Amino acid sequence: MGISIAICELDSDESLCKDGKLTILKARLDDVSGYESCADYDEVVSAADAKRALGDDWEAFLKRNRFDAERESFLLGKVKNEDDAARLKGVASKEYSGWIDLSCLSPEQAKAVREKAGEDNLLSQWNTVPLDETNAICGRCVMSWDKGRGCLGNFGPENSQLPEIAAKYDCSIVASVPELAKSGKKLSPEEAKKLSEECKVLREKLPIEGKSPARRYGGVVDRLETVADLCASKGVRLYFI
Repeated sequence: MGISIAICELDSDESLCKDGKLTILKARLDDVSGYESCADYDEVVSAADAKRALGDDWEAFLKRNRFDAERESFLLGKVKNEDDAARLKGVASKEYSGWIDLSCLSPEQAKAVREKAGEDNLLSQWNTVPLDETNAICGRCVMSWDKGRGCLGNFGPENSQLPEIAAKYDCSIVASVPELAKSGKKLSPEEAKKLSEECKVLREKLPIEGKSPARRYGGVVDRLETVADLCASKGVRLYFI
């Protein structure tokens, strides 16, 4: 697996995605009990219930709505014929996805649900923006340090020799990148400044290591210096994953 360079883009008010990422629309819980009125769900009809409700019209129903006779259930929302949907409404059951709309909860309830869900189970406004739009926004953002492609860039494979080379020249941050990726430690803007200085040292020393290392790692050093300078100037943390 490879290692990537990332920044804490939300540290800066200049990040164009900040408002969207901080605006949490939904949270997902394993059990929505007590929050059913605000929970997303699908209306599902079992084939057995539909057969009982439709009787002799079952085969015609399948043809009208282009359903496979072998399926065990189907979503009521996929029933194309409105009359059929109305007839089956009474035998449909709700299957909750776990997602809860926080906008219909009180601030106290929303906070409790968010905390219970955890960071990995939240849907932000930014998550709802189409990919082509996010790419365009990232391309305009000052925090998009990787040539307008975003705020996440490639460092290299886990077995990269660059950290080993860096250790020879007392470039301690670059030398510790594999460990930093494992720990997830965030580097401060002051450490970013030191990282930039290490990049200048490595750019000078890489040719000593030979043409191959100079070609292989020159671009990595350039990316590291770019992101380090940005973080140092904008007061933003960076990390490796």
